[in-house]
Amino acid sequence: MPDKPKPKISTFTTRVDTIYAATFLVMAPEHPMALEITKPEFRQEVEKYIQKSKAKSERERQINKEKSGVFTGSYVKHPLRGDKIPVWIADFVLANYGTGVVMADAHDERDVEFALKYNIPLKETISEDGKSRENFQEKLKNGEIFTKYGILFDSGEFSGLDGKEAKQKITQKLVDLGKGEKQINFKFRDWVFSRQRYWGDPFPLEYHNIK
Repeated sequence: MPDKPKPKISTFTTRVDTIYAATFLVMAPEHPMALEITKPEFRQEVEKYIQKSKAKSERERQINKEKSGVFTGSYVKHPLRGDKIPVWIADFVLANYGTGVVMADAHDERDVEFALKYNIPLKETISEDGKSRENFQEKLKNGEIFTKYGILFDSGEFSGLDGKEAKQKITQKLVDLGKGEKQINFKFRDWVFSRQRYWGDPFPLEYHNIK
């Protein structure tokens, strides 16, 4: 019998310039492929985690400072480097944000917090001067995370580029390779009175025709 085709996972990122720093993938617990990609020996733990996540509201998952997750036992191939990176499931990723899967790296605070908790290797590929920061692992543990646009290094043909220029060129390369596409996402939130911070809350007015 022919081998079963390997599933493809679509990921989402707003910072494709950090793609060479990605060392793991994080999937939302409610993602339809969560159990499909989980190895049998990890299935019980993953199922338990998914059920636990369902008991939390979306808001709880967003504001919860204590990151939690579970390893699926599976790996995916990095789209540009070609090496394999692990796939984790974590409730700080929401199914309705992007594709419900994110590429995680050392240039995002939540990703770093998660990686440090579970001893997932991290690497930097962006800095102010285009060079690796000295003792950057210790800097990450101390919360010194480089999240700004900088100069790329250890990023293949894109090394030396400014982050914003690199975003355009890396995106185009992924499109050319058939491994990605550019997309604009809008994130809507429920409107609340507290957002009217300068003018105060609006009050409904009722007009009567008084003679």
